[in-house]
Amino acid sequence: MTEPQALIPPAMAALERDWQMSPGLVSNGHVFLTGFNGCPLEGPLSPDPETQITTAFDMIEMVLAEAGLSFADVVEMTSFHVGLADHLSLFRRLRAERISRPYPAWTALEVAGFATPGVIVELKVVARLKSD
Repeated sequence: MTEPQALIPPAMAALERDWQMSPGLVSNGHVFLTGFNGCPLEGPLSPDPETQITTAFDMIEMVLAEAGLSFADVVEMTSFHVGLADHLSLFRRLRAERISRPYPAWTALEVAGFATPGVIVELKVVARLKSD
């Protein structure tokens, strides 16, 4: 059994340092990603739901790419939402642009809020490593 390996895209080095967490962690044939929300790495949080949701998906894509993976390798997704009913159809449309069959398992949860005021979505995913 090998030790877990952190996945830290260069653009996310400050996240790892400041929050003391790995953007992604390779362990036992899977990649576990930390939750990513609509906050961009640089600049202010957009109040626009589409921009926030797209940003969260882009952050996940960046970590997956660090491991040579894509959304096709995602096996599980949990989405956390403030105002789920207000943007569920938008979220489903944007999610459909990134995933394909076989679709990952998915759970969507309504939450009261996040650490950063104004955030409406956070995504947590697990992906499988490619077989050699």
